[in-house]
Amino acid sequence: MIGFNEAQLMQWLTPLLWPFLRTLALFSSAPVLSLRTVPVRVKVGLALLVSLAAQASLPELAALPAVPLDSPTALAMVAQQVVIGLTLGFAARVVFAAVEFAGELIGLQMGLNFAGFFDPATGAQGTATSRFLSTLGSLLFVVINGHLLLTLAVVRSFETFPVSDHPLSVIDTLQPQVWGAEIFKLGLWIALPIVAMLLFVNLVLGIISRVAQQIQIFSVGFAITVSVGLVGMMLTLPMLQGPLTSALERMLSLFG
Repeated sequence: MIGFNEAQLMQWLTPLLWPFLRTLALFSSAPVLSLRTVPVRVKVGLALLVSLAAQASLPELAALPAVPLDSPTALAMVAQQVVIGLTLGFAARVVFAAVEFAGELIGLQMGLNFAGFFDPATGAQGTATSRFLSTLGSLLFVVINGHLLLTLAVVRSFETFPVSDHPLSVIDTLQPQVWGAEIFKLGLWIALPIVAMLLFVNLVLGIISRVAQQIQIFSVGFAITVSVGLVGMMLTLPMLQGPLTSALERMLSLFG
């Protein structure tokens, strides 16, 4: 009769348990994968598949001492995996927040920010331009294999942040609370060409209103700024891949 005890069972499950928890936390907070339209069973299945496929690339997790699951140490180790996975997903979400911020700036200059609507996917108030850029960013995220970059980052994170009973070590090392500056830098980088174009248009309209005061500048100015903004977005959208890819790679490189 074959028998085994709890220590042996934990020794067998440890190489799979910690990657599964970290990957599941990542899929629960990562862009595109964390949408409400993605079923929970799909996230769990993908996390289990990634954990199984990455066993050959992971460090020697089996060498970790067997820890009872009902002990405070095991709870701290579970919390560490969840915190690292959520932080990794938050790093990718910072890039998407910057793209949405660029859309907010462009819509503000175009005069479209008054046309706000409720976004059922995120549960927040959004504008047309920010939602448009966010949708394009999601499609570009899949095209540039962003999901594979996230998977590679979560596998490499076991070398940078090995399994331990210090759940807040990743926060002390990476300081994610200062990543908000990346939103403004990347958002201005994306929106700057269109904002500069619309600023020039507004200066021209201001000069026209002073030279030819009989022209109702407010009746034609909105149509001109919207048209110029749409043309500027059409011209600059092919260049969106550069800042999005570089920012995503820079944020994920922090994890290994």
